[in-house]
Amino acid sequence: MLAVYELLKEMPASDLTMDTIAKRANVGKPTLYKWWPSKAAIILAMFHERFSAHFDSPKAPTAEKALRLRMKHLVAESNGLFGKVVADLLAEGQRDPAILQDLYENHIRLRRASAAADIERGIASGEFSPHTNPDLLMDAIFSPIYMKLLLHAAPLTEAYANQLLDQALLGVRPTKTHPRRSPRPSK
Repeated sequence: MLAVYELLKEMPASDLTMDTIAKRANVGKPTLYKWWPSKAAIILAMFHERFSAHFDSPKAPTAEKALRLRMKHLVAESNGLFGKVVADLLAEGQRDPAILQDLYENHIRLRRASAAADIERGIASGEFSPHTNPDLLMDAIFSPIYMKLLLHAAPLTEAYANQLLDQALLGVRPTKTHPRRSPRPSK
């Protein structure tokens, strides 16, 4: 795994070959194929070893604060090797759907379940509207981060993440009624 980790610091996954990995790891290619059926599978194994194993659900007094901590962590991670490897895995997954399924099942799904629990806590406390759909809110919040990872269109900053979260939360905050306001009469 160390060989793959080091090589991905130097080159994109698309340039990585089993020959290159075998040479760096000082093993034969048959040894690699004994354990991993493809280059993408070995990259995914390294990803799980180096990045997925480290998951802590943020402890925060409010659901919004927990979401902000998640976003802050995701942006910081995405601006390093983690982001590069995730983008590479998503690209490799276009050719090998098993990679996407594994990435989702063993990395993304766990984090979504934890974020959904924060959103459910926000709904229960009245912080978010009772009509909030946790899956749709997570998609609105986190999908643009992954899109930026893939497109490299603009820098991924904490300020952007906060603006994204602010915008998404506008739609789920409970509406406040103003007793002095009455609806305008229709003409």
